Amino acid sequence: MEQYRRNERIGAIMYILTSRPNEIFTYNYFSEMFNVKKPSISGDISIMKGIVKKLDIGKIETISGASGGVKFLPKSRKDETKELLENLCKKLSHSKRIIPGGFIYTMDILYTPSIIRNIGKIFANEFIHKEIDYVVTVETKGIPIALMTADILNVPLIVIRKNIKITEGPTVNINYVSGSTRAIQTMSLSKKAIRENSKVLIIDDFMKAGGTVKGINEMMYEFGAQVVGVGIFLSTKNPEKKLVKDYTSLIELEGIDEQNGKIYLNSKFESLGQF
Repeated sequence: MEQYRRNERIGAIMYILTSRPNEIFTYNYFSEMFNVKKPSISGDISIMKGIVKKLDIGKIETISGASGGVKFLPKSRKDETKELLENLCKKLSHSKRIIPGGFIYTMDILYTPSIIRNIGKIFANEFIHKEIDYVVTVETKGIPIALMTADILNVPLIVIRKNIKITEGPTVNINYVSGSTRAIQTMSLSKKAIRENSKVLIIDDFMKAGGTVKGINEMMYEFGAQVVGVGIFLSTKNPEKKLVKDYTSLIELEGIDEQNGKIYLNSKFESLGQF
């Protein structure tokens, strides 16, 4: 079998770990892949830890025990996070994005892979120590961000439907009241979707009064699941009293002046926790 030099092994292991974040790989996996003994792999990992720490791009964590190994936890650097959110505020502040009724057009932002990958990384960093089993969102615009967050956390994504899908089998259905329009709406989720006693992270693209997030909370209660965090890409300043209390918002919409074509946004960077 072909032999690999240490620098070649380090490059390959780094690629594998960063491509599949938060996934545990055993030392045996790499030992067999490169046909070297585990102490050599341990030395490679030690060098990689130093490199990752020096570059401040995340953390390589080793797990002891029979089922242990090594995994990579990506990190959103403070300067990069601040720059990203400030740039997004500028993009979203353009007058052409105003939609009648006090809304902002965000589709192009939410469907740009390079942007939502970084947003997902921010949310993953914020909640990575919560031992999350599932990321949960409601269709449709929140799906890209939620999917990227789930990918980095290495957990399944659960999408709650607004309409019942016969192909999903028996479902749990609840009615909830929209916090902004006060209209009664319905959401549904397959009974097979979530295990009881699971810890879930709610991710959504927009929150005004919090009615949808409150509805998702109620849905999770029906499944016997615990909501351990809520991440919102864009929230409104008003109403100040939301239907949910604990949530992390990346950008806050202070208001829209439709007459003069002005949008007032601010980054919530300072309120984010540290990795």
